[in-house]
Amino acid sequence: MGLLLVLSLCILLYMTRRRPGMTVLLPGGVAMALGFAAAQGWAWNAAAPVVERQVTWSLSGTVEHAEETPRGQRVIISDLSVQGQESLPRRVRVLLTARSEKVEPGQRVSVRAVLMPPPLPAQPGAYDFSRDAWFRGIGGVGYAVSRVQILPQPDATGLAAQAGHKLARLRHTITGRIREGVGGEEGTIATALMTGQRAAIPSHLLEAYRNSGLAHLLAISGLHMSLVAGLVFVGVRGVLALVPSVALRHPIKKWAAAVALPVTFFYLLIAGAPVPTQRAFLMTGIVLLAVMVDRNPISMRLVAWAAALVLLWQPHSLTGPSFQMSFAAVIALVALYEILAPRMASWRGLSESVAGRMGLYLFGVMTATAVAGFATAAFGLFHFHSAALWSIPANLVAVPIMAFWTMPWAVLSFLLMPPGLEAWALIPMGWGIAWVNQVALTVSSWPGATLQLPAMPVWGLAVFALGGAWLCLWRQRWRLLGLPLMLLGLLSPGMNERPDLLVDGEAEVLAVRGGDGLLVMSEKRKAEFIRDIWRRRDGGLSGQDWPTQGSGAGGVLSCDSLGCLYTAQGKVIALVRNEGALSEDCAAADAVIALVPVRRRCAPVTIDRFDLWREGGHAVFVTPNGIRVESVAAYQGKRLWSRQRGRQ
Repeated sequence: MGLLLVLSLCILLYMTRRRPGMTVLLPGGVAMALGFAAAQGWAWNAAAPVVERQVTWSLSGTVEHAEETPRGQRVIISDLSVQGQESLPRRVRVLLTARSEKVEPGQRVSVRAVLMPPPLPAQPGAYDFSRDAWFRGIGGVGYAVSRVQILPQPDATGLAAQAGHKLARLRHTITGRIREGVGGEEGTIATALMTGQRAAIPSHLLEAYRNSGLAHLLAISGLHMSLVAGLVFVGVRGVLALVPSVALRHPIKKWAAAVALPVTFFYLLIAGAPVPTQRAFLMTGIVLLAVMVDRNPISMRLVAWAAALVLLWQPHSLTGPSFQMSFAAVIALVALYEILAPRMASWRGLSESVAGRMGLYLFGVMTATAVAGFATAAFGLFHFHSAALWSIPANLVAVPIMAFWTMPWAVLSFLLMPPGLEAWALIPMGWGIAWVNQVALTVSSWPGATLQLPAMPVWGLAVFALGGAWLCLWRQRWRLLGLPLMLLGLLSPGMNERPDLLVDGEAEVLAVRGGDGLLVMSEKRKAEFIRDIWRRRDGGLSGQDWPTQGSGAGGVLSCDSLGCLYTAQGKVIALVRNEGALSEDCAAADAVIALVPVRRRCAPVTIDRFDLWREGGHAVFVTPNGIRVESVAAYQGKRLWSRQRGRQ
């Protein structure tokens, strides 16, 4: 359908090419149709079998990716082979045991592992890992129950596969040498900055970066790519300028840009090419090309071309936080540049002293942080439900350290790796990382460092994005009309309806809204991950403990050994843990949430173990007019990656 729509609009555009109105509107329609066609094509291209239930396989395959985590080595294995199994996933992700031998990309391995389907969202509207896994070709996730065995290398494979394995092995080797050269927690941050592998960062340090507004430093994006390109560009140009005969007769500025371009491409490959890095490379590459052809390198057209190329290459990234926050920040900064560019030259002329230039630099960092932070605020609230309130002072200290100390040593360490002298650069780089770590830990400990808010509705994000586009893309004064829309989007979490009852798809944990308005969650250590997601989406706070006997949750919940009764808005909802309670609860309750199968006629609203198995987690909203139920399956819709289970 997508391709047919593209062809139809192209034919219509050709037939109406002499009508000015149509030649303005139809190219936009062709672009939209091409986007839908690309999304459709990539979704079908990613189609592969997915593990339908928990299985234990003795599998063999080729290690495609390997990275260290605090719990052990996590690997992605492709080219699978399992005895007696024909329909196999394209890739699986396995956490190896701590006793296993370390493996490298490109090795053929054998291991016995427990695999499960990629997990569904914890509740309707929550992060959907199964969708991301679909587009990455990961059809199963799990953990090893045996030590991994390294098998003999297979016969020669295709050139593309060999090149991919060599690149992955090079990235893995570089990561290991960085961690060895820097060591400690600083080493985990160094690998994130240089090769994009962040899984080994300790959770407390990662949380500190998020709460202080410095998490953007851990993703290889515009800051890192521009610093690498700028350092190479300035370095090469400076060396060439030392030779008068070359500097006076040749375009050394263009030569420096020509050298910086492949270096930044190498950095993209070593970083694993995530969406922020792709965007940063595309924009940096276009800037360098603009330098080579004497064109203005900073404009909204530059952003538009980068976005178009990323969306054609990875259309599924549109709904992810990386794409949204990355492009929102860049669009806002380019709009700011368009306003300030005429004044910047005069400001530099007035700031001849060192103190004046330092003040101008700090003003630039502070302004850019504030503008980018405001532009990405709603996207951060939508995906992470929190905002860092002290990000400006944190960035004022951390960004100069990163720009003038850490990244120059990182570039030098890459150059010193071939002769094995990278430690000379990695050790001082580690000092800079330690300083930034201290900034993150200090700022995150300040009172009110993080504002936790309930989940933002989709309409709130759409309103904010529309207001931001209106503000940044227009140049007339009416652009300011976008600000009220952005503020409305930021206020939308307070207008979002929150569920009164939650139950997860594995029937392990329940949550109800207590009399104080906070969620009260049942105790289940195994489901702590689910509980944490519910807590974050509800505003970061949880209420009283779940009562095992008697009443609790502000008097709205009463429990016994068979289950609980929850009362809200004059409605009674039975929470059944044992089949013995069904005969009474089905007759008396307005709704029944059963963690066991219900094989009889029951309340008007009934959710049982089979419903949870088929449709995933459920959210229940209680109003004076009735009870509304939402499920993960209904929220996902009938997508290629959604898990459609029939009745048993």
